[in-house]
Amino acid sequence: MDERRQEEIKKEAKQLLDKFAKVLDKVKDTPEGNVEREEDKRAEGKIGKEEDKEFRKYFFDNMPARKGDCLQAEKGAWK
Repeated sequence: MDERRQEEIKKEAKQLLDKFAKVLDKVKDTPEGNVEREEDKRAEGKIGKEEDKEFRKYFFDNMPARKGDCLQAEKGAWK
């Protein structure tokens, strides 16, 4: 690639970045979707045992392949 083409590419890239920066400045920073927590993780185990049993039954009823309390899934089929 010759020097002239490299300079054109640099110029185009700078124009794109400048245009993006201008658009980004217009985006409002709104914390509406943020959830404020004292800790960085949610507390586990707040659901009662009865609710756990109902969820477990619902979850396993919707699982097409299972052996008892174990789920069966095809390994690596997406490759």
